[in-house]
Amino acid sequence: MPPASKRPIDPQSCQTFKDSVLFPSWQARSDVLNYCGSVATSPDPSDPENVLREVESATARERTIDARLDPYGSRYIPREARTEALAGLVRTERMVEDIVRGRTWSLVCERCSGGENKWQDALDDWRRRKDVQEKMGMVEAVR
Repeated sequence: MPPASKRPIDPQSCQTFKDSVLFPSWQARSDVLNYCGSVATSPDPSDPENVLREVESATARERTIDARLDPYGSRYIPREARTEALAGLVRTERMVEDIVRGRTWSLVCERCSGGENKWQDALDDWRRRKDVQEKMGMVEAVR
């Protein structure tokens, strides 16, 4: 008999786990990352360094530098805006999430004997089923 960590799990239990725990948590994380992404792509009028960046940028454009005397003087490294930093962080989190979901899905498929080939397809199928169930619930509520 294989060890407990390698034994297949009952298909109904697997489906219940995926539908009530795994996919809802993935959806919640996707919602948070989408929200953060939308915040990161919108302008930040309250960024205290915004004026400072504009002044530095204008100063850098006006600067005349003799490259023979200061070869690094023409380099201008602008400050990163808070929204740009947040966008980079969100991109990194999306990559990490993709790796974690891929590994999780491979373990779920291994223990649950089969399933869809990709976690993206399985999550999309769950979203469609959830939408249909919600629409059916609305129809029942109207009656």
